[in-house]
Formats: sequence, structure tokens, C-alpha cells
Amino acid sequence: MSKEAQNYSKNRWVVLIASCLINLCIGSLYAWSVFAGPLAEHLSAVMGTKVASLAVVFTIANSVGPITMISGGTINDRLGPKWVVFAGGILFGAGMILTGFATNFSMVVIGYGLCVGLGVGLVYGCTISNSVKFFPDKRGLAGGLATASYGVSSVLVPLIANMLINRFDVTIAFKGLGIVMMVTICLAAFFIRPCPKDFKPDGWNPTIANQKKSFPDKNWQEIIKDPIFYILILMLSCGAFSGLMVISQASLVAQRMIGLSVAVATTAVSVLALNNTLGRVLAGYISDKIGATKTILAVFILSACGLMVLFLAGAGQVGLFYVGISIVGLCFGSIMGIFPGVTAHQFGAKNNSVNYGIMFIGFAAAGFFGPTIMSNIYENSGNYHNAFIVAACLAVVGIILTLIYMKSNSMTKK
Repeated sequence: MSKEAQNYSKNRWVVLIASCLINLCIGSLYAWSVFAGPLAEHLSAVMGTKVASLAVVFTIANSVGPITMISGGTINDRLGPKWVVFAGGILFGAGMILTGFATNFSMVVIGYGLCVGLGVGLVYGCTISNSVKFFPDKRGLAGGLATASYGVSSVLVPLIANMLINRFDVTIAFKGLGIVMMVTICLAAFFIRPCPKDFKPDGWNPTIANQKKSFPDKNWQEIIKDPIFYILILMLSCGAFSGLMVISQASLVAQRMIGLSVAVATTAVSVLALNNTLGRVLAGYISDKIGATKTILAVFILSACGLMVLFLAGAGQVGLFYVGISIVGLCFGSIMGIFPGVTAHQFGAKNNSVNYGIMFIGFAAAGFFGPTIMSNIYENSGNYHNAFIVAACLAVVGIILTLIYMKSNSMTKK
């Protein structure tokens, strides 16, 4: 092996660590529930009109990500990930800062909904796909660690944000975090290197160590003609639906359904976030051992069980509730940790930046429909139980799709 290739084998860990640090910053997107209440109060005071809810801002931020994931993926494949991540850091930080200056709803939508959401898409797509390319021998683990750092943010950032909000106010929290995260992302971007074509880690022989050989490289025009792509994107949507649905209103569910106080209900958010993070690493590691498809099948089965536990939980049943949200968080994290590697395996690593961006449309759809359906069900019925039934049914659909995917691939390889 050449000296350059040996250096890449060592430095790939630096790239992964830098990617994790960057994702730790952009993962603050999931801390929105901490900001939403104080920001609504701030806008109400400034505008002189009561602002009831800012939930749509979180929906917009999640929905626009694929736009920059796809466009940024194209630039990444041509120019390398460093400048794409750098630009994403500027956009993300500027969005946070602009939100701190917001005096009306439109400014919040532009700052957080659009700038932060589009910035996350630029950064997340590059860091995840590039990390997976560097670890063809450990795709599940690399994808799991890179996405886990994104999940860790939803545990750490709320603590910091609450401290800043309580000591100063929500506007200072947005501005301060925006500046720190912009600087951190932009500096860490200079440690991100593009993975060389056909990279093989030192001492790794794919013909021996990896019998599950990837399929030939396909570009985005080819994958949208492949029926397997539509099976996978639906699997991703089904897998992300329940997690995004519960994450969007975890504290409210704990208060309204179980009867927990506002202070205690914040624990539910932390439990969900911790299991989300654990699932990304654990499932990534397991998928490298037994295969991604078998792991996904097990995750869907477990997810359906967890959602039924939540369906059965009622007022005062705190233990049952925590078991349910722990399982949902674990399964959501597992899906998010596995899918970057699955995409690279199925359609090749060469164009994974763009391909995973297109695949992420499935996540954006879940990010829109999950919270929306849950809110509508509560408004119409006064409880959340039917929302858990809907999500459980989608988990069953996920099981069926996974079995179809397994059958299709076995036929393709014959």
C-alpha cells in the first residue's frame, strides 16, 4: 500500500472526529422545543399580539434539509466536502443569530426555519456521506457515530440553552449559540478531507473481510429508475415517522397523557434523546456484524412493540411511558444510524453524497407528516393514543417493505 493510502487510513479517524464535532453543533436543531416557548413569549411581548405556537418553524426546518443535501452533495462530489461544510456552518450560524434578532414570526421562519434548516442539510449530508466513504470496513459504525453526535446535541444543547435563557433571555441564547457554533463548524471544516476514489483502509481486503459486496455505483438519475430506491425511501419514512412524531411533542405527551409536571416532563425529552443516541451507535455496530437488513427488520419489530406500550400507557403509568419512549428513541436512532451505510452499499459510495440527499426526502416527509398527524389527532380527539396506532401500523408496513427488500436483493444477486 502507498504511503498516501496509509496516511488516509490513519487520518480517517481525524475526519470522523471532526465530523462528529460538527454534527454536535447542527444537532441543536432538535433542541427547538426548549427555545419555542420562551421565543413565543418574546415575540408576543414585542409584537403586542399573543403568539400561540411556533411548531410550524420546526416542521419547515426539517422539511427543507434535502434541498441543500442534494445540491451540496453535487458540489461535494466535485469540489470536496470542506467548503460545503464551511458554507453550511455560515448559513446555520447566521440563521441562529438572525432568530435572536427576530421581532416577528416571518423573521423566525427565515432565520430558523430556512437558514438553520438549509444549513443543517448542507453540513449533515457531507459529514455523514464522507465519513461512510472512509470506512468501507465499518460503514455501520462510522454512520452510527457520525449521526450519534447529532443526537447527543439534543441532550447537551438544551442544558446550555436553558442556562442562557434563565440567566439572560432567549435572544441572547440564540445569538451566543449561533456565534459559537458558526466558529466551531467553520474551523472543524478544515479537518474534513475528501475520501479518495476506491479507498481501502490499511490491512482491509474486501474480498475476504466483506463478503457482502456493494452493488455497482449509480448516480441519482439511475437510482430513481431503480425500484429498490422506492422501497428504501419508504422504509426510511416508516422508520423515522414514530421518532419524529414523538420527539416533536414528548414533553406535552408526558404532561397531558401521563400527568407529569412541566419540570418532570423534561426528563422524557432527555430519555428520548439518550436512547436516540444509543440506538445510532448500537445499531450501526450490530449491522456490521449481522447485516443492515436483518438489523432494520429487528428495529421495525421492536418499534411496533414500543408504540403499543405507549398506546397502553395512561395517567400515572410513568414506568410504562418511559419504557415506550425509550424503545421509540432507540429505534429511531437505529434507523438514522444504519441508513447512510445502506445507501452506500446499495448504490455505491462514489455518488453517496447526492444519493443520500435524495434518500433523505423520506426523512423530510416523516418530519412533516409525523408531527402534523400527531397534532391533528390530539386536537380532534383530546388524546394521543390513535397517533401511536398510526405509527405502529407504519412500523408493520416497514416490516413488510424490509422483507420485500431482502427478497429483491436475494433475487438480484442470483
